[in-house]
Amino acid sequence: MIIRRHCYILAVAAAALLAACGTGRTGTKVTARDGSASAPKETTVGDTLDYNTKLRLRYFYEEAANQQALGKYDVAYELLQHCKNIAPDAAEVYFALSSYDRDLNSNAMAINDIKRAAELSPENSTYQEQLAMTYIATKDYPNAIKAYEKLYSSNPDRTDVLEILLSLYGQKKDYANMLATVDRMVSADGESEQTVLTRMHIYSLQGKKKEEFNTLKRFVDRYPNDMSYQVMMSNWLLQNGEKQKAFDILQKVQKTDPQNVQAKLSMIDYYRAENLDSIARKMEEGLLTNPHTSTDTKVSIIRSVIANNEACGGDSTKVLSLFRNILAGKQENADLAELYVAYLSLKKMPEDSIVGGLKRILEIAPDNKGARIELLRTLWGKIGNDEIIEISKPGVEYNPDEMAFYYFLGFAYIQKDDDDNAFDIFRKGVAQATDSSEPSLVSDMYSYIGDIYHQRGQIEEAYAAFDSCLQWKEDNVECMNNYAYFISVDGGDLSRAEQMSYKTIKAQPTNSLYLDTYAWVLFQEKRYAEAQIYIEQAVANDSTNSYVQLEHAGDIYIMLGETDKAIDYWRRAIQAGGDAKAIERKIRLKKYIP
Repeated sequence: MIIRRHCYILAVAAAALLAACGTGRTGTKVTARDGSASAPKETTVGDTLDYNTKLRLRYFYEEAANQQALGKYDVAYELLQHCKNIAPDAAEVYFALSSYDRDLNSNAMAINDIKRAAELSPENSTYQEQLAMTYIATKDYPNAIKAYEKLYSSNPDRTDVLEILLSLYGQKKDYANMLATVDRMVSADGESEQTVLTRMHIYSLQGKKKEEFNTLKRFVDRYPNDMSYQVMMSNWLLQNGEKQKAFDILQKVQKTDPQNVQAKLSMIDYYRAENLDSIARKMEEGLLTNPHTSTDTKVSIIRSVIANNEACGGDSTKVLSLFRNILAGKQENADLAELYVAYLSLKKMPEDSIVGGLKRILEIAPDNKGARIELLRTLWGKIGNDEIIEISKPGVEYNPDEMAFYYFLGFAYIQKDDDDNAFDIFRKGVAQATDSSEPSLVSDMYSYIGDIYHQRGQIEEAYAAFDSCLQWKEDNVECMNNYAYFISVDGGDLSRAEQMSYKTIKAQPTNSLYLDTYAWVLFQEKRYAEAQIYIEQAVANDSTNSYVQLEHAGDIYIMLGETDKAIDYWRRAIQAGGDAKAIERKIRLKKYIP
């Protein structure tokens, strides 16, 4: 199947082709990086075609675009092939065909077509770039390099092409060309921290420590008052065993800029390298408790503390103490609190600790969806419904597109026997559902909407809700069971009811409720012998002593002519809480009464 991304490619090429039919030239309008339109690159195709041929080419190309818009990609592809026969030198046709060829898993054909387009219109940057990308997709890096080099020669302002070339040369470990490419970047945009680091990395890959150091030193010397570059130099020295030199630089930085956080972090690394852990810890604690230290920095420090702690045996006491001290103060965001909860989970701390951490996240960021959902999942079934409602309501307000909050809130109301509020919440929830919503949650909410509608006597609305439920999750067995049962008691389509009910007992063959429903559908179809088999299984598997199932068993046996068994089941149904008056009438008359 051809995918829809051809729409753009074909449309672009079509526009160029249409222009060619009117002017005698073909070409693609290339958009510059600043968004302005550059002049179309000319080819000689139009000059070699007579008027009638150009009209034919235009007609079939337009028809290919029309078929593509209709989703008939195979037809569009055949029409493009016909265009190629009409005008074998139309670059735009080959460009459009190359995309189809890729989707047909014919990389060789795709390369041939885009290569042909690039040959026919060598100044067209779009074709050249597509050719290069095709080579990369097929891991043909040497030819990808050639294509990108050609593209760059025609577009010297495209520094993004240089970045791609740098990566491609890196694939080949061609360090000389990597360095040459960095030189071109510097020529285009000037030297930057990134180009310096890139050049240093290349020298590092070569094992050329001297060149690596000299590159950094020249850059740092150029900006002697920029403390961040001084820190960069100290870090390199520290990583390469020049600890004293690194320390001297850091001391100078701290004298010049006492609040320089990066220098402090590097000084911590220095103390650790010198096995002066107590000093390092004090500096860490100072940064962590300082309200002026950014959250990102604190997170970075805490991660380092955790890593060091785990390496030394994993005693969580000090780490937890740090977290508690930090989180006691005002927080810019919930990042630290989230890290705290992750650490609690990692260390398998008691559930109440994790719950406390999740609540702290919500204090800082009440719109934190993940923390609220996790809190509800953790506490579900362990706290009262009112507390679940209290936690869920803000979730609906802050995250109205998240189905989980409607789900938790609605079910809490159901467990409180508050069907009206549950109904309202579930309806609000499904109204917010989108293609990205969790299908099982939306399906369950529709199922309960259907149950409540049926309870209210709104049969059509109930069935519509059940249909929606199964559209979201076709194997929702609870919905199928209820739907089938309601159809059977409402006098609906018993054949459909049987099909749905049978699926439920195949999915859960020991579920007494589903077995009872299936038996009752068979009863309504007057298939009493079959109904007997399933009602006996239902009663045998029922641990709740359901009066409904016992009464159904009596109804089935009376229709089979086994009066004594029927009466026995009816009496058991009365004992289990069934409608004594109605069942006693059945016993007295010895007959089934709907």
